Amino acid sequence: MNIKPIKFRIGYCVVLPLTFLMFVSACSKEPREKEPVVAVQVVAVVKKTLNHTMTAEAILFPLKQSAITPKISAPVRTFYVQRGSHVHMGELLAVLENKDLAAAAQDAKGAYDQAQASYEINTAADLPAEMQKAELEAKAAKQALEAQQKVYDSRQDLFQQGALPRKELDQSGVELTQARNQYAIAQEHLDALLAIGKQQTLKSAAGQLESAKGKYVGAEAQLGYSEIRSPIDGVIADRPLYAGEMAAAGTPLLTVMDMSQVVARAHIPQADAALLKLGDEATITVPGEEEVVRGKVTVISPALDPNSTTVEVWIQAKNPEQRLKPGTSIHLSVLAREIKDARVIPAASLLTAEDGSTSVMLAGADGRAHQRPVKVGVRQGDDVQILEGVQPADRVVAAGAYGLPDNAKITIEQPAEKSQAGEKQ
Repeated sequence: MNIKPIKFRIGYCVVLPLTFLMFVSACSKEPREKEPVVAVQVVAVVKKTLNHTMTAEAILFPLKQSAITPKISAPVRTFYVQRGSHVHMGELLAVLENKDLAAAAQDAKGAYDQAQASYEINTAADLPAEMQKAELEAKAAKQALEAQQKVYDSRQDLFQQGALPRKELDQSGVELTQARNQYAIAQEHLDALLAIGKQQTLKSAAGQLESAKGKYVGAEAQLGYSEIRSPIDGVIADRPLYAGEMAAAGTPLLTVMDMSQVVARAHIPQADAALLKLGDEATITVPGEEEVVRGKVTVISPALDPNSTTVEVWIQAKNPEQRLKPGTSIHLSVLAREIKDARVIPAASLLTAEDGSTSVMLAGADGRAHQRPVKVGVRQGDDVQILEGVQPADRVVAAGAYGLPDNAKITIEQPAEKSQAGEKQ
C-alpha cells in the first residue's frame, strides 16, 4: 500500500514537464508576422542635354522716351499733335506765345549789325589812316632833324673860324635838340601803333562785335525755346495741356516714346546673372498672348541693386506692330547655357527634407530601397540634373518614394501607361 502513492507522485512529476514542453513547442510553431512589401515604380538615371533657362518677371519700357519740358514759361499758342500722333525727330510739335521774344531778338539783331559795321570801319579805315598819319609825322620829324643837324654843323664851323657869335651857335643847338626830341616822339608813336595799337584796336572792335553777337544769339535762343520740337522719332504718349493753358518751365509738356522696340527690365539673382552674357537669346511672354516675342540681352548691370541685391538685366525685342505696351508686366526666359551629358532624373523622384537637403530612393539589387543624398543642379521642366549621388543606369524610385523608409522591401511594378500599352499589344 505504500508503493502506489510513490509511483503516482513519480508519474505526476514526469507528466507535468512533458505537458509544458508540448505547449512551448506548439507556441513556437505559430507563424511569425510578415515584413510589408511596398509596390513602387522606378526609372533609370539617364544622360541627356539640358538647357539652363532662367525665368523672371519684368516690366516693359520703350526703347527711347523723352519728356519734353519747355525752358520758358508761356501760354501755349498752338498744338500740332495729339496723343497717338507719330512724329519724327525735329518735327514742330507746339508753339508758345513769343511776341516779346521775337521783338527782343530783332533788337539784338540790330545791335549786332551795328557792331559788325563798326568793326569793319575800324579795321578797314580808321586804323590804317592813323598809322599812315603817324608814319608821315615820323618822316617829317626825321627830315626836320636832319636839316637842323646840317644848320648846327655849319654854324659850328663858322664859330670855330670866328665868323659867328657864340649865341647863335647855342641857339642852333637848342633847335637841334628840339628836332631830335620831336623825331623820337613821332617814332615812338609809330612804333606803338605798329606793335600794340593795331592789336588793341582790332581787339576792342572784335570784342564789341562778339558781345553784340552773343546777345543776338541769346535772344534767338530764347525765341527758339518757344518752338517745341521732337528730339526723337516716336509716338506722342502724353499731352496734358490744351492750347491757351500756361506751360511752366521744367514741367513736361509732351511725352514722346519710341516703341519700335521695347526693353524688358528684370532683376535676377547675382549667381544667375553671372551666367549671362550680352547677346544671349531670350523670349518674352505677355499674359493673355499665345505668341512669344524673341529678344536678346543688351544690358547686364555691373552693380547690384542696393535694395534687392539683385542684378538688373535688359532684354531688347522688336515691336514693329506696337503690340507690346510699355508698362506691361511680362514673363521672360533667358537661355543661359547648354549642359551636355547631364545626369537626369524626374523631378518627382527628388525628396526634400525640412532642412533643405535633397535625396532619392535607389532600388537596390537586394529588393530594398536605399536612401541616397544627392546634390541638385539645373532644373528643366520635369527633369532635374543630379551633380553628385547617383550614376547613370542607377534606378531611382519614381512613384511611391514619399514616406518610404530606408531599407524597406519593395516590389517593382510597371507604370499604368506601359501596362495598358502592353495589354493592347
